[in-house]
Amino acid sequence: MVEFFDAALGFPTALFSFALLVVAGYWTVVLLGGLGIDALDTDADTGAGVEVEGGGFLGAAGLGGVPATVTLSLVIGLAWFVSLAGSVLVGDTGGAAVHALLSIAVLLVALTGAWLCTRGLVRPLRRVFQGAAQPSRRDFVGEMCVIRTGRVGPDFGQAEVTSADGSSAIVQVRQPSADVPVAGPAGGTGLTAGSTALIFDYDPVAECFLVMPYEAPPRPDDPAA
Repeated sequence: MVEFFDAALGFPTALFSFALLVVAGYWTVVLLGGLGIDALDTDADTGAGVEVEGGGFLGAAGLGGVPATVTLSLVIGLAWFVSLAGSVLVGDTGGAAVHALLSIAVLLVALTGAWLCTRGLVRPLRRVFQGAAQPSRRDFVGEMCVIRTGRVGPDFGQAEVTSADGSSAIVQVRQPSADVPVAGPAGGTGLTAGSTALIFDYDPVAECFLVMPYEAPPRPDDPAA
């Protein structure tokens, strides 16, 4: 165990160990609903944060086509593992100069290996994310959604919205004011998990939809009406 911690906190593994902690923290927040999987993708036309063709640095490196958070998580995780294994194998071989050279070699191998492995893994993932691409963000304005978080306020909230083609998506939503009255036959202003709401606008700066409480009137043929 001591050897493991020495390798994990030593050069070059420590460079990836701290990054791996950030990755673990990020995915924990995603699982709790505080962030979306596409937190680093801001210019996708699909509204899903998925760069279908891939662009920028990741695209040039052959790692585009999936959310940047997925790609970076794979690179960091694989680089950490290869670096840790290499550091354990190198151990205290040779003197200080030889050990430094071997450590630099481990760093280069870890980066190269992580890039090659991630590039191979991204290829099948592209089909998954392209197949799950959501409609344009503009298509959601005017649609009903169901709140999936415990509350919705001016700084937090998620909801599930179903598009015209039947596909559903979890989107970031905000309620500008908790005093906005419910549109429909029922009263009340709070939006909680399971509440229905109306998407009435999209905020491109905050990259979220603006919603207001809404209850659709019962259908005439509904026996409960």
